[in-house]
Amino acid sequence: MKKTTIFNPPNFLSFYRIIAFPFILWLALSGKQDLFAIFLTVNLLTDIADGYIARKFNMTSEFGARLDSWADNFTYLLAFTGIYIFKLDDFMPNIVSFLIWAGLLLSALLFSVIKFGKFPSLHLYSWKIGGYIQGAFFVILFTHDFITPFYYLMICWGILSAIEHISIQIIIPEMRSNAKGLYWVLRKEKAPWH
Repeated sequence: MKKTTIFNPPNFLSFYRIIAFPFILWLALSGKQDLFAIFLTVNLLTDIADGYIARKFNMTSEFGARLDSWADNFTYLLAFTGIYIFKLDDFMPNIVSFLIWAGLLLSALLFSVIKFGKFPSLHLYSWKIGGYIQGAFFVILFTHDFITPFYYLMICWGILSAIEHISIQIIIPEMRSNAKGLYWVLRKEKAPWH
């Protein structure tokens, strides 16, 4: 991965998401759902923007990928906090599938910390697409309503991408950024059975 300065627009956007975390968390804990929804949406949009700018203008770096992953983790925590505070009743009929998905997300993080001593920064295609689906779901959830078919699209995609994420972590000997997906990892790594 190309070495670039840490002072660039994509990293500033990721820094913004990290710095905004306590304020947005406070909005949720204070019961300010409308403001929470606005600032969570801004976080989700800056997540899309930082990745696009980094790729488009060749500003990707190992530091930026890790910073983005940290910011993503904070954004997930905000979304889950918002669900607990504002939308738990909507989720109760679907709580088992939600907990399976959340458990797999947490497992992907913990597995990486245990095996590699750091949070994952794989940035898989399936994970990115899942992030867009989840972001759209969260925006609609907090600004409009719970849409059951969209929820199950998000959950099914999220479960499959989390399984891919964990599978890759089992295969690779060290954490890397921008691994793309299981297909690319299998092409690059020598399979243990060869």
